[in-house]
Amino acid sequence: MPKIAEIEYTPNPNAVKFQLKEPVAAGFPKAFRDAEMAEHDDLARALFAVGHVVSVFMQDKFITVTKDDGMGWTELLPKLAPPIRQAPSAAGATPEAPHWDRPEVDENDPLIQQIRKVLTDTILPALAADGGGLDIVGRHEKQVMIRYLGACGSCPSGLTGTLMAIEGILRKEVDPEIVVITV
Repeated sequence: MPKIAEIEYTPNPNAVKFQLKEPVAAGFPKAFRDAEMAEHDDLARALFAVGHVVSVFMQDKFITVTKDDGMGWTELLPKLAPPIRQAPSAAGATPEAPHWDRPEVDENDPLIQQIRKVLTDTILPALAADGGGLDIVGRHEKQVMIRYLGACGSCPSGLTGTLMAIEGILRKEVDPEIVVITV
């Protein structure tokens, strides 16, 4: 059972990161943008059932819950803790495929491979530290389309500073003409 090690507020005022002592996702992050997407995942379904939850993001040893404005964290956090504490650990589990819907991205595309390496090495660890992540959902020539996950999904800085930083890193490390947009 994952036990909560720490609860961290994120730069997104509507998202909180639960740092866990055991993993809840094996291999890939799990992103649930609504209750319907969560119907086949016991933990995500239980978190949405609490109410006021608008998205759930799980990666390794953390869960990020994003809420609506209908309830404050003081009232919501005590309701979210029991389902997390009761969830089984994913330690030793077989890695699962990603749980978000996205168009097919050609993983053999050399540009996509370069971008993924830069994302994995530099950008994703920084986003995960704040309870979020991103995925590439498409590419057209030198335009790369990303989708923010977790706390990054509705964070006000995701469309400004963070996006500009990601684009700047990719331009420096991969191609100076890359344009990054969110979808």
